[in-house]
Amino acid sequence: MTRVDDITTASETNRLLKKTAAHTITEERGRIIALSRDIHAQPELAFAEHYACERISTELESAGFDVTRGAYDIETSFEAVYGSGDFRVVLCAEYDALPGIGHACGHNVIAAISVGAALALRPIADDLGVQLVVLGTPAEEHGGGKIALMRAGAFESAVMSAMVHPSNSDTQVRTSQIVMQCVDRFVVEFTGRAAHAAAAPHEAVNAGAAATLAQVAIGLLRQQLRDGIRVASITSDAGTVTNIVPGYARLDIEVRSQNLEEMIDAKQRVLACLEGAAIATGCSWEHGRTEPRYLSIRQDPLLAQAWDANIELSGLPVADRHDGSGGSTDMGNVSRVVPSIHPMIKLDGAAGPPHTVEFERAAGSDAGDDCAITGATALAWTIVDVASDPDTREHLLRRAAERPAGATMVDHDDGDRAAAHLAE
Repeated sequence: MTRVDDITTASETNRLLKKTAAHTITEERGRIIALSRDIHAQPELAFAEHYACERISTELESAGFDVTRGAYDIETSFEAVYGSGDFRVVLCAEYDALPGIGHACGHNVIAAISVGAALALRPIADDLGVQLVVLGTPAEEHGGGKIALMRAGAFESAVMSAMVHPSNSDTQVRTSQIVMQCVDRFVVEFTGRAAHAAAAPHEAVNAGAAATLAQVAIGLLRQQLRDGIRVASITSDAGTVTNIVPGYARLDIEVRSQNLEEMIDAKQRVLACLEGAAIATGCSWEHGRTEPRYLSIRQDPLLAQAWDANIELSGLPVADRHDGSGGSTDMGNVSRVVPSIHPMIKLDGAAGPPHTVEFERAAGSDAGDDCAITGATALAWTIVDVASDPDTREHLLRRAAERPAGATMVDHDDGDRAAAHLAE
């Protein structure tokens, strides 16, 4: 690892601030790791993260942060604030898990990184003129917790926002090349008529058959979709016993693309498949969005460059790599209203990608601990750089001052407003 004392381009003040942050991380290492391990050991689903929310709130409160539980009328959110500077930094802490496979997206590591960075910056907050905010953001996997927080005003005073996500990549990817897609999640319900499967199948209108035809049609549609567009669907209800022809079926579907207009167009094509299945079977059908739409990420270039420089300083060389399609995050919506970054950090030893049991194991391992410490250090150093550089600071403060009141409380649509008429 490169030592802060070896930096020759930084000012003496900057070097000392980073040295203090690194020293604090070293002192708080056990605390940060224990937090990550505890959250990993008790996985909780979206909007039910009671243990994680209280665990982090208590940790930050004991460190001198002013903590509001149930922040912005969301039961499993919190807002922890330290310092009174005019440069308000919102660090997002995710902590929801996945059904069946726990913390297979490493949200325990994400939370530990944001908390660790806040602890590292606490002793130098006044020197930097920053106000540190750790915002507990539930329901990233499903539910759009950050979007609900946005709408309630959680980012209204923010000058910048950041979080760091672990990855199984074999290289540390340049932040400007991190691809996160828009995603639209919705449900379709087919309604037919149930009947005895042996005595009166001719009296039935088979909603289960509609679900099957819909899945086949979606599968065939994928052949004609542009590279990078993703459609995933599950049949969540299509009958319970063999001797009743099902009169009801339900599919949960998501459509993704980095481009919002392409995503909306692909969704319309999926809906046509669903309508065709309804017509073919004689069922009625309806659909509706199940959660807020996530938008693709906009990595702020100044923040991205600062992170890349500091993660390299932490010992992880940054490489160029274009992987095409990626996942989705409600941090994308935040990035449309506040200068933000959502970099990825390499988690060594992850034998599989996120949302696998292999990644879940890595997130709770010694490698996950090291990832949290490295990420917290690099994130703290990044904030030191942007808050202490006069030009960057003035630029970000000016953007915040020029933002109209309430501008962070409305979702943006990636500039593709002409496509909005296609959405339901």
